[in-house]
Amino acid sequence: MTKQSKKRSSWKKLLHTWHWVSSAVSLICLLLFSLTGITLNHADWFESKTTVETGDLNLPKAVVQTIKSNFSDGEVKALPHTLIQWLENQKPNEFNYSKGSFEWDEYEVYFKQPMPGGDKWFVVDIEGAVLSYSVSHRGAIAWLNDLHKGRHTGLVWKWFINVFAVAIFIFSLTGLWLLQIHSKRRPSTWYITASGLLIPALLVYFI
Repeated sequence: MTKQSKKRSSWKKLLHTWHWVSSAVSLICLLLFSLTGITLNHADWFESKTTVETGDLNLPKAVVQTIKSNFSDGEVKALPHTLIQWLENQKPNEFNYSKGSFEWDEYEVYFKQPMPGGDKWFVVDIEGAVLSYSVSHRGAIAWLNDLHKGRHTGLVWKWFINVFAVAIFIFSLTGLWLLQIHSKRRPSTWYITASGLLIPALLVYFI
């Protein structure tokens, strides 16, 4: 084997390695995103039952007083620890305060926490000393659809989607390169590849 042949062979092995590794990394996610592509395009095929839990809780005087004093101190940058601690005792692990946002005035505190497949919120009526809350879930399909779109998923999932997209890009690029290498023995290679480009282009043109 000549030096050039050895070099070409090592490139082939490297391409095959990158191709199968990128496909292995992205396999499950590609199946998931393909499935949710169908559920997003045909939402009327998949009925999901929304569950909503609502309720009212009476606030202790100490908590109300803390809220009022925080507001009178000036600009409010965070929910009072006293309120969070009390609510954790009433509804443990129900709300994630770091993933939500809040609005505040002298009459009420409104906290909202959107999430994949649902949302959570509560309103504190300061004068009435009542906290009203709502937790809704739109079902597994809605949850998967929101994961597909990266909707209300946070930084970690968005980074994961980016890594997954890079893996798919590598998988596609190495696949194209391998097609080019083997195309001499497979005359129909570029006709089939071209059809994969031509068919979507025609469909887009006639939309």
